Amino acid sequence: MEIVNVSDYEVVAKQKLPKMVFDYYASGAEDQWTLHENRKAFERIRFRPRILIDVTKVDLSTTVLGFKISMPIMIAPTAMQKMAHPEGEFATARASSAAGTIMTLSSWATSSVEEVASTGPGIRFFQLYVYKNRHVVEQLVRRAERAGFKAIALTVDTPRLGRREADIKNRFSLPPYLTLKNFEGLDLGKMEKTADSGLASYVAGQIDRSLSWKDVKWLQTITNLPILVKGVMTAEDTRLAVQAGVQGIIVSNHGARQLDYVPATISSLEEVVKAAQGRVPVFLDGGVRRGTDVFKALALGASGIFIGRPVVFSLAAEGEAGVRNVLQMLRDEFELTMALAGCCSVKEINRNYIQTEADMIRSISRL
Repeated sequence: MEIVNVSDYEVVAKQKLPKMVFDYYASGAEDQWTLHENRKAFERIRFRPRILIDVTKVDLSTTVLGFKISMPIMIAPTAMQKMAHPEGEFATARASSAAGTIMTLSSWATSSVEEVASTGPGIRFFQLYVYKNRHVVEQLVRRAERAGFKAIALTVDTPRLGRREADIKNRFSLPPYLTLKNFEGLDLGKMEKTADSGLASYVAGQIDRSLSWKDVKWLQTITNLPILVKGVMTAEDTRLAVQAGVQGIIVSNHGARQLDYVPATISSLEEVVKAAQGRVPVFLDGGVRRGTDVFKALALGASGIFIGRPVVFSLAAEGEAGVRNVLQMLRDEFELTMALAGCCSVKEINRNYIQTEADMIRSISRL
């Protein structure tokens, strides 16, 4: 099959991967309403392009937490990438570095922070789950720091694992030849086969349900790395995040894998951006499959976006070359969108270039 866009990789991945693995990557929580809405909400946003603008040179580069990157398209943390391809996180790290962008490594990676660092230079963030055993958390953060990771993305939407029915039906568990590498030495690297989802049982046993804002403060005492909170969906929590002194916010519904019937992230973005009042950068993940999606997110105030599933699907299909291609296709589409909309640099993208459903309703009611 000829691959011409990011979504084509999902089709190939479905053919190549064992059902349990594909379903783990692809599925959402419960009715999967939010899973579909993450995509559909992008489709409801229209462009207001400007014409007769010299777009000979279009500059996609931007800065994230002071790091210059080639484009505002980064890699979200996705767990257990060696289920997709033997090279797993190594391949993703190399592809990300070659594209000049940021990779976020999952706590539940099948490669350790040290192993990923050994692939060579690159700007990398570390996604953190807070375990009941805080000593484990502290060790992990220290290791990420030592391995040269530049920020912590603290996942805040997972006191318990969402109900992912495909995983229950498939009795999902990490294949026995793999481990959660960051926890191998701590006897937390294996996942038992259970009567339902092995991951849900693992989370119930290990992840701290009592996690609260005071723990964000605690995290700031054990690391000087910037902390991004990943999983913010409301203005209220945005204000609390800013008060807590975090360095950034990732608007995320965990790929629609946690609470079903939350809005799409692109629908929640503007609320969060307005509440942040420019005091911290706001990023988005969830549902990005096109360069047009990237532009829409930036027009609504995001400083950049993260992609998750496209990475594991392309990894399954073609390994490192697949991930490189996904990043290149999104880059090319985003550059084309900018040119056709009449923008020569990322900082020129603003709210005037798009029209949301709310805008359309407002303009009709004015009539």
